[in-house]
Amino acid sequence: MGGMGGMPGGGGGGAADIPDDKEQSEIELPETIPDHVQDTPDDELYQRVVDSLREIYDPEIPVNIYDLGLIYHLKVDADGHADVLMTLTAPNCPAAGILPGQAEDAVRETEGVTSVNLEMTFEPPFSPQMMSEEARLELGFM
Repeated sequence: MGGMGGMPGGGGGGAADIPDDKEQSEIELPETIPDHVQDTPDDELYQRVVDSLREIYDPEIPVNIYDLGLIYHLKVDADGHADVLMTLTAPNCPAAGILPGQAEDAVRETEGVTSVNLEMTFEPPFSPQMMSEEARLELGFM
């Protein structure tokens, strides 16, 4: 399969086609998704938050939510506030009732984080191309 689908910036999702109702989000929707393929800050707190998110696994998939590509956007301010935009593998995902709360708790419990704003989106929809190369190897997509 090689590469990430030839999308801009090497990302798996390319430009997000945002429906009107999603434009009201407090979190600015990224042009390239997911977070692990974007240029990420070289910041210790940011990396601790990523490490915390990598401790959360979809119960049906043996890959953490960050490398799975479910974290579309992560921003951690100098004051410790974290904005997280995430998705699920499908809107009717059986883990829909637990994964967002687990992700929010993991970020909130990260040393140095003072507050968290986690939002869900299904635009653009998740696809296997959003996974990191390691995740795709683990799941046999490569």
